[in-house]
Amino acid sequence: MSQQYHYDILIIGAGAAGLTLALELAKTHKVAMLTKGDIREGSTLYAQGGVAAVLSDKDTIESHIEDTITAGAYLGDPNSIRFTVEHSKESIDWLIEQGVPFTRSDEGNSYHLTKEGGHSHRRIIHAADATGQAISATLINNATHHPNIDFFPDRVAIDIITSEKLKISGDNRALGVYALNLETDEVNVFSAGRIALATGGASKVYLYTSNPDTASGDGIAMAWRAGCRVANLEFNQFHPTCLYDAKAKTFLVSEAVRGEGGKLRLPDGSAFMHKFDAREELAPRDIVARAIDHEMKRLGVDHVLLDISHKGSEFIKNHFPTIYEQCLKYGHDMTKEPIPVVPAAHYTCGGVIVNQFGHTDLKHLYAIGETSYTGLHGANRLASNSLLECIVYARSAAQHILSNPVLPKPQFPIPAWDDSQVKDSDEDVVIAHNWQELRQFMWDYVGIVRTNNRLLRAKHRVDLLLSEIDEFYSNYKISSDLIELRNLANVADLIIRSAMDRQESRGLHFTLDYPETKPEAKPTIISPKK
Repeated sequence: MSQQYHYDILIIGAGAAGLTLALELAKTHKVAMLTKGDIREGSTLYAQGGVAAVLSDKDTIESHIEDTITAGAYLGDPNSIRFTVEHSKESIDWLIEQGVPFTRSDEGNSYHLTKEGGHSHRRIIHAADATGQAISATLINNATHHPNIDFFPDRVAIDIITSEKLKISGDNRALGVYALNLETDEVNVFSAGRIALATGGASKVYLYTSNPDTASGDGIAMAWRAGCRVANLEFNQFHPTCLYDAKAKTFLVSEAVRGEGGKLRLPDGSAFMHKFDAREELAPRDIVARAIDHEMKRLGVDHVLLDISHKGSEFIKNHFPTIYEQCLKYGHDMTKEPIPVVPAAHYTCGGVIVNQFGHTDLKHLYAIGETSYTGLHGANRLASNSLLECIVYARSAAQHILSNPVLPKPQFPIPAWDDSQVKDSDEDVVIAHNWQELRQFMWDYVGIVRTNNRLLRAKHRVDLLLSEIDEFYSNYKISSDLIELRNLANVADLIIRSAMDRQESRGLHFTLDYPETKPEAKPTIISPKK
């Protein structure tokens, strides 16, 4: 008999959003946090740039709102944008109270603010060039020392347990999750009064990504299978500048390098961004990524160059110590020469539809951070708004949960995971092949530039894969790779369907068949009930 656990609050994922929610709720509730691997692994850890917030007298809330709306190609939800920006300063104050060591200005009496693409002011508060690492380390330290927070590493969530699935009368609600224990190969039951998905995005659906291996769209797929609507999944942000090096995979080179004067150049050394946008290197990410993609295809080259060597060695080492060391490790000295860069899948702008409190369509189920669709990002995320969204919505979700009594342990038993009818797989090679095929055709057909024919090819391929995966899932014992493959295929299907529905080019969705932008901006909403 596998183990069963009950907590007041169950949080899946331990990035900035999940940890913030846990710390806010642990004052009065017992909290369990499930992570797929090490509790420190996740997209927050790798975030370099910083957190966007209105912190300077020279900046205004209206200016930050306008920049967010513009970067999002006018598809962002005005209420969500205003709500997020108006709560930006208090969110930073909360992080400072938690002990996050943000970089001070040269005078030392204030925090250093940098500027990134799409922003009209310096409003990015940061911890050198490893802000995510600083936030993650601080919040994990606080959470691991909190008596009301228990961590369960090496647990891969499989599916959400709902009252409807268990044929319990009343409104359908989330009761818990089944989770695979990677150490014992048993499936555990975690029940809770409230459940929050903080599992990050789905950029692992693409062959090249700046994200860690954990970003396989688990929360989006689980929420979809549990009956929740999703929105705007066609908007996949490709970070314009990831280090191009076979050994480095795709190490992200922060937006801030361009914010501090870095220039994009072709292999012959010539600049090119002026041909695409008046803001040049400081244009929003979708414009910069498409410009690089265009030049690479035009010239038949596999990368372009990013050059900040003109700023001097001391400036570079002080502002970008992590990036400098990482590039040097792979033989690229950014103080002396340009570094090779390419775009890579970076951020999922759409996700599970939630309200202002992070609540989904399913009672007692919340989604926060990159897993969710709040309406903040529209058709393209403004640089450094992602960590801000994590903190703002996690704290808002916490307030909502605290104002509504959490249910006691359910009186009815939740059945254990039944694997009596399945057998051990002797064909794991099928999983590996499907995994590679999925990521390859998503990169080829549903990437930076799309067409109707490419999307139709992708839809045909993903339908076949979904059928194969479903058959495999029904007949063989569960594994971490199979769970992730199933989730990735679900999310890939949703991305393709969303892209096919949007018959225009807007923000991160650019299609050669519909190059114009429609006058009216509408989100793409897909419901599992249709």
